[in-house]
Amino acid sequence: MSSYLVTGGAGFIGSHLSEELVRRGHRVRVVDSLVTGKRHNLDHISGVEFIEGDLAEMPVAEKAVAGMDYVLHQAAIPSVPRSVNDPIRSHRANLDATINVLVAARDAKVKRLVFAGSSSEYGNTPTLPKREDMPANPLSPYALQKNAAVVYCQLFTRLYGFETVTIRYFNVFGPRQDPGSPYSGVISLFATALLVGKPPTIYGDGEQTRDFTYVANVVDGVLRACEAPKAAGEIINVATGTRISLNELLKVMNRIVGTNLPAIYSETRAGDVKDSQADITKAKTLLGYTPIVSFEDGLKMTLEWCRSEIATAASR
Repeated sequence: MSSYLVTGGAGFIGSHLSEELVRRGHRVRVVDSLVTGKRHNLDHISGVEFIEGDLAEMPVAEKAVAGMDYVLHQAAIPSVPRSVNDPIRSHRANLDATINVLVAARDAKVKRLVFAGSSSEYGNTPTLPKREDMPANPLSPYALQKNAAVVYCQLFTRLYGFETVTIRYFNVFGPRQDPGSPYSGVISLFATALLVGKPPTIYGDGEQTRDFTYVANVVDGVLRACEAPKAAGEIINVATGTRISLNELLKVMNRIVGTNLPAIYSETRAGDVKDSQADITKAKTLLGYTPIVSFEDGLKMTLEWCRSEIATAASR
């Protein structure tokens, strides 16, 4: 049994990581400011130690990492639009907190830190699929903050010998992604709209493409990165290696739900990327990773969860 700290562990991806670690018999500590995370995301998971606090405060970071073998650093304000609207708060959550966690984890002799990177770092580079050796081209404060944090992670590995791995996420979706927030992923927003009979909003013409990745695939990749012998200091895409347009996504979701609702088209949002698709060759080579849940199966499970949430809310 190992000890894992999941920062941002009351959030969407963090709670799934915590759940799987407990299922595997590990000791799990979660630290979360609850700015975007929800305490109830952990209610069904037994034995999780919880610390409420802001990792941009060094004493919180030091307390959180104490006695941990591994740190899974998920804590962030994970939103391009939110970073455009409030870059200072986004910087504090996404970069100041990361530097604190890196220093605290290094000093506490943590074995390895796995950082949640973002495909937004690639920006609008025209080449597809996106490879880890492509230069960063951030189009938003969020993407810039994530990229700076990745550079810090690699620097800590080279300069101090502190093992870090960056897992770069591509449009992760699944249960517990907050559908009530305007900053949520497009799938959770589409799902909520379709299930209550409302046309969903698409920003732009809907021809932009994304490598939508079910959350269980990301959890598998992150946990593989904790102990993969040749992964230290690396940036590794974890996704499906495919892409689908938002217009096609809406068609698929309409079919699964049994609706035929059209989209409402709105202006393209500042900082949004046109196309995104991952090259996952490196993940296969270094982590032995391959997607374990298909896109459509993931959609069905996500829609079922959204349906139960809507039913629960209606019965209150």
